[in-house]
Amino acid sequence: MKTPFPTQRQRGITLIESLVAIVIAALGILGILGVQLRTLSDTQTTVRRAQAIRLIEDLSERLKVHPNALGNVGDYTSGYTDVPTTGDCASAACTRDQLANYDLRVWKQAVANTLPLGRASIFTAAAEPAAGNQRQLGVIIAWRENERSTEDAYKDEINASKIKQSDGSFADATGGGTNTCPDGFTCHLQYIPVSARCAPYLGGGFTQYFCPGA
Repeated sequence: MKTPFPTQRQRGITLIESLVAIVIAALGILGILGVQLRTLSDTQTTVRRAQAIRLIEDLSERLKVHPNALGNVGDYTSGYTDVPTTGDCASAACTRDQLANYDLRVWKQAVANTLPLGRASIFTAAAEPAAGNQRQLGVIIAWRENERSTEDAYKDEINASKIKQSDGSFADATGGGTNTCPDGFTCHLQYIPVSARCAPYLGGGFTQYFCPGA
């Protein structure tokens, strides 16, 4: 006796289910990789910023051991492309001016060696324009890195040389000019005080310095 509706075997169902499972697993793996890459990029930015902070602290310590950094504060100002070519004060006696140039040369070389395409600009604070009344220096360090985004909005968010305004816009905290963060670079800005180990005083019509213990 023949059945009115002959049964037919269903084929390919298991294969389709396997393909769907593979696609879902692949999407999940790609999502995990994306999160890992983003975390790695953000972590790298944090490491670079920590290195920039340590470099600025090193410059601050150099200013503290200078016999009279406050009297030679102008010698420490330097643009991104300025590289002093003074002698070696580590093996020979130097004047105050030569010591400032030596500190800058050694320090800027450390910036270039530590950070990718690292460069730095040092300037007097915009709030202290009068000569002789300058008590702090602005230090901005710039470097390049592989970031997860090259958009201006993202760059502004991680740029420590800009201040976020109440309306959401960003303003330059360096005072503008040649000290602004270069395009395509990530920057860190910090102001450091300049101390005086030797007190200046006027004597004989010119400025002299009194160093305790000298």
